[in-house]
Amino acid sequence: MLEQQQFICLSKDKIRDLQMKSLETAIYFKNFCEENHLLFYLCGGGCIGALRHKGFIPWDDDIDAFMPRKDYERLYDLWNQKADRDRFSCLKTTDTVFSGNIFTTIVNNNTTVVRPYQKNLDIPQGVCMDVFPLDGCPSGKIRRKTQKFWALVYSLYMAQVVPKNHGKIVEKTGKFLLSLVPCRNMRYKIAKCAERQMSRYPIEKCEKITELCAGPHYMQNEYPKEAFESAVYKEFEGEMMPIPVGWDEYLKIAFGDYMKLPPEEQRIPHHDIIFMDLEKSYKKYRRIEYLTE
Repeated sequence: MLEQQQFICLSKDKIRDLQMKSLETAIYFKNFCEENHLLFYLCGGGCIGALRHKGFIPWDDDIDAFMPRKDYERLYDLWNQKADRDRFSCLKTTDTVFSGNIFTTIVNNNTTVVRPYQKNLDIPQGVCMDVFPLDGCPSGKIRRKTQKFWALVYSLYMAQVVPKNHGKIVEKTGKFLLSLVPCRNMRYKIAKCAERQMSRYPIEKCEKITELCAGPHYMQNEYPKEAFESAVYKEFEGEMMPIPVGWDEYLKIAFGDYMKLPPEEQRIPHHDIIFMDLEKSYKKYRRIEYLTE
């Protein structure tokens, strides 16, 4: 068995190898979306990297994407119908599969990357691209607060873990709410109900857009709808990848002075990994090494 709590310390070379596998996944995802008329854009570090580095931020260990809710909801079914699922899985929690995430991931099936919170799950565990939905942001304080309330309920019951690093009140409340619903299937049903409530505001009928599946901090952000009306293509590791047409407005709201490098001590990967093999499929290890329960 693997030593589950010994996180891997990635060297610069290993980070670069991981980035190149992430790029491979992102290119396939881009081609699939273009062929099926799905709108997406690099977000977060990928978007900043395209503008500041023309590729990955040197210490970044993944690549993320935004999709408007309508495109996001179409992705899963289209992937299962048309994608090369031997190479790439489209993974999300359903009534029969628990992923541990509250968003969709595109997983490179020919690699193995195990995160601590997924170590006991029998699911595809490889280099992945996280895909987050964008939702309409309602006007009016009450409706907006209600939307964020449902987003928190969704996050809690979909991930089925208590949020960390958000204070003791949030932790105690989360534990209490989970204790009220010990059944995993019932938690999933509550999460889906909450998802319908939080996403009930169509983007085309709202003035602003928000992100509700990237944690309590980012769900506070409200972006101009025009910033995400379309995508523009920027160079990224020699490829042309899409970012939001209003990238400057988006990034300033989300990250402030995004062109400024962070302090040296913050230039590190931000995801914990307990096992990685970029040359072998997770299928070589499942139920043998990383699955412990």
